[in-house]
Amino acid sequence: MPHPSDIAAHRTGRRAVEERRRGRGLAEVVLDDGRAVMVKRAEAGAVRAEGAGLRWLAAARAVAVPEVYGERDDHDGEWLVIDRVDDGRPTARGAERFGRDLAALHASGAPAFGAPPPGGPTDATIGLAPMRNVPGDDWPRWYAEHRVLPYVRLAVDAGTLTPGESRTVEQILDRIPELAGPAEPPARLHGDLWNGNVLWDRDGTAWLIDPAAHGGHRETDLAMLHLFGAPHLDRIIDGYQEAAPLADGWQDRVPLHQLFPLLVHTVLFGRGYADQALAAARSQLAR
Repeated sequence: MPHPSDIAAHRTGRRAVEERRRGRGLAEVVLDDGRAVMVKRAEAGAVRAEGAGLRWLAAARAVAVPEVYGERDDHDGEWLVIDRVDDGRPTARGAERFGRDLAALHASGAPAFGAPPPGGPTDATIGLAPMRNVPGDDWPRWYAEHRVLPYVRLAVDAGTLTPGESRTVEQILDRIPELAGPAEPPARLHGDLWNGNVLWDRDGTAWLIDPAAHGGHRETDLAMLHLFGAPHLDRIIDGYQEAAPLADGWQDRVPLHQLFPLLVHTVLFGRGYADQALAAARSQLAR
């Protein structure tokens, strides 16, 4: 089994001079030119999806994304090597800039709702949960079929949701066309935009890591930021609205878009998130 230093040297073409373990399957490697990279080991499919997602986000030239080194091959396809982001602190000005950059990322578009990044697999992941990137033209129907129902079924199978509770969520599905607001084109989403996947450097610039990238509705990324919090979130939204105003009533639709991450977390982490998912569903049924 190769060491992270060996993988970093192979991918970057530089000699590794120091290796620091940062957790299971994750290491920081310092190179002989002073740069540092993060080396992550995971299943080959997850590495392929993450690498393709980072490249797709970077191709928009809108948000800051760490460079991905090397290509997946038969020898080290379970490894991802990316630049390390220097630790910094978020600022109000940086948050507004991030909001504008995120709007530009979304506006760069996707071929369809559910479209995977170029070179990315159909069977991807979000965190440790499965996520299928199946293209569709109609967001309400696609969201119901590929971002809500699969996780409802997994949660019921695991006993985390009761059949009766699943029917509460499923009642929304027939109403999604009327709840979804004005039709929007497919946006290029990060797809797992919680605070832990937004890193801030010493200049106050936001960098995106660990995407579950796909074509989707732009309000879904914003709803996830609201769900798990973000520093200066109001300034992020101000910057976003300045660049690409959201459709009227977007605040009322936040729980609809939060159903996806809440159900994913229900599958991964249990009952506490199931209660939140049910609360989100009931809020939409009351609209």
